[in-house]
Amino acid sequence: MADAHASAHAGGRRRLAIAFGITAAILVAEIVGAVLTGSLALIVDAGHMAVDAGGLLVALLASVLVLRPASDRRTWGFARVEVLAATLQAAVLLAVGLFVLVEGIQRLVEPPSIPAGGLLVFGVVGLVGNVASVAVLFSGRGADFNRRAAFLEVLGDALGSVGVIAAATVIALTGWQGADSIAAILIGVLILPRAIRLLGETTSVLLESTPRGLDLDDLRTHLVALPYVDDVHDLHVTQIASGLPVLTAHVTVEPRCFEEGRAPRLLDQLQACVAEHFDVSIEHSTFQLEPAAHTAHEHVPHT
Repeated sequence: MADAHASAHAGGRRRLAIAFGITAAILVAEIVGAVLTGSLALIVDAGHMAVDAGGLLVALLASVLVLRPASDRRTWGFARVEVLAATLQAAVLLAVGLFVLVEGIQRLVEPPSIPAGGLLVFGVVGLVGNVASVAVLFSGRGADFNRRAAFLEVLGDALGSVGVIAAATVIALTGWQGADSIAAILIGVLILPRAIRLLGETTSVLLESTPRGLDLDDLRTHLVALPYVDDVHDLHVTQIASGLPVLTAHVTVEPRCFEEGRAPRLLDQLQACVAEHFDVSIEHSTFQLEPAAHTAHEHVPHT
């Protein structure tokens, strides 16, 4: 099983490396195209590609760092690297999206002259490369957070390239230069919701919010229903990284739980409950079993 797991990780890294190479090549081509044509749509798509290439590189590095063992200094290893990197990526995407909207509206008033032929060529090059990246990442898109995010990134790039091609086609057929600005604005509209959603998700993790989809009241009710449990307080569920929720709680138990030697069995039941009974499976849980009298010695409010 360990060999299969390592093999899956190696295959995922290879796919990410291939997708990164393709995306980086397209980025260079689109920068050249933007300079030659002056197209805002290409500039925007190149900026989007730059962010996505960075995202793929971070995903690739994270897939390597996550294998490094924990230490006394970093007890969770480098698990949170993906969250920090995704937060930065979301902030950059948000800035690019806002720039696109402002610049696109300004260019609609005075649209520059854009050569349709050159725009079309670079749009097709981008689309071909993006479709290739989508094909490379498709099979492993649901394996983990990094590969799922990487797949969505290149899929978004493909849609951006479609917008560039559409703008070039409209300019070629009608001569209306505003099509380039419209395409750029549409790409920006596609970028902003994803950036805001990603920023919200990563910020929530950094603020140690309760993982989405987990109801603490429901969880507490399940725990209190177990034999010998009187109350659950100081209950905290946070998320270290994608797919890595952790829980700590103080559990007040009946005196006979200790007297009858039932504490080890109860601890197993508590851990099994949070790992198996909810949509968010919590494998890392720490419970402090205590008698009711212990609450008098605690100096923090109970939750």
